[in-house]
Amino acid sequence: MTEERSDAWAAEAIRRVGMRGPQTVPTPLRRLPLPGIRGIEVYLKDESAHPTGSMKYRLVRAMFREAIAGGAIEAGTPVIAATSGAVAVAGAHFASLLGLDFTAVVPARTPGEVLARIEGEGGRWQVAERPPAAVQEEARALAERLGGHFLDHFTDAERAVAVCGEPTIADEIFVQLGRERHPVPEWIVTGAGTGATSATVGRHLRRHGHPTRLTVVDPENSAYFPAWASGCGDYTTGMPSRIPGIGRPRTEPGFLPTVIDLMIPVPDAASVAALRWLRTVAGIEAGPATGTNVWGVCHLVARMREAGVRGSVVTLIGDTAGPYLNTHLSPSWVRARGLDPAPYEADIERFFRTGEWPI
Repeated sequence: MTEERSDAWAAEAIRRVGMRGPQTVPTPLRRLPLPGIRGIEVYLKDESAHPTGSMKYRLVRAMFREAIAGGAIEAGTPVIAATSGAVAVAGAHFASLLGLDFTAVVPARTPGEVLARIEGEGGRWQVAERPPAAVQEEARALAERLGGHFLDHFTDAERAVAVCGEPTIADEIFVQLGRERHPVPEWIVTGAGTGATSATVGRHLRRHGHPTRLTVVDPENSAYFPAWASGCGDYTTGMPSRIPGIGRPRTEPGFLPTVIDLMIPVPDAASVAALRWLRTVAGIEAGPATGTNVWGVCHLVARMREAGVRGSVVTLIGDTAGPYLNTHLSPSWVRARGLDPAPYEADIERFFRTGEWPI
């Protein structure tokens, strides 16, 4: 391909990827009712409204834009990722949009529902031959053999969003809140998977001088909370998170503890309890990471209420409930993992009804 044709393909590819972005329609900002509390509003930024149903769509979109702009992805370049989650689904979506082959290298026990979603977006998958901890290396080696591009979301997502992710999720939040009673939130609550979203929000708050503080919630087994609390930048636990999309057995390069004001460790059973409450009481179809977020929101709203502070809190709906009907929303699956959400469900129900929260 000549240089002129290569440049033309890149320009058209970036345009097509950009047409699927938030410049056209920002994801909705939904209000969560708090019948037992006055003067505090909670909003859910619904990232499940993206075409692939997950906030990872936003990260992968930025990664494709940066890779195309830098020449790492050209016409005919195969794209490879090492994940069985929402990143793979979004990667398949954008590769198909550009007429590129996409392969996800997935762990052996990846649910069939996830594999079907990858295929549904036009991608392929292959089961990793190595243990789960080595899936990244296997995918990288495959990309090298095929002359393709390795979509390394743990290393590249935070930088790609900073360079090619505008408008960011933080940009959208502040524009949308500008029409509300409390346009500058007291807190924004996120989880951390790659760390890109919390880094994006934290940088935005500091760059614009907002008094808003950033909280990151962290599930069991994750390295992020102990890394933040101890100041150890390479903290590892060696244990996988049971909450898809957030929590890691090691601190990833995109995690920026210096922009985080508070971290809240959340028991996995509490995440499941909040997930169930959202679905059965609030009528919100969301994934387990949203449950983790909402548990953190309850903690913060209770602090605000006790201190007599009025204002707003914003968190994210990371993805939809559909992929978790046979896992986190299945009572037998939850019991098999030794989780008991019942006490936490009682706490959440009482909080939203009365405003009371356990110390």
